[in-house]
Amino acid sequence: MMRSPNEIWEALGDIDEEEATHVLTRLFSMYEELLTLGGETEETNRFFQNLNNAIDLTQECNLNRR
Repeated sequence: MMRSPNEIWEALGDIDEEEATHVLTRLFSMYEELLTLGGETEETNRFFQNLNNAIDLTQECNLNRR
């Protein structure tokens, strides 16, 4: 059974930093595999674009805090 977005958000809040890194790495690997097996799709492009945007926004926020 798939969790709702709220349940997923709660689960993310319950894991420690090391586990969060593992989740992100696993998610990246899953989409990288989809890209390798099926080529570029709207889904994979959207994932990697959103991930890139999240990285950029996080880095900008970190720079603004300094």
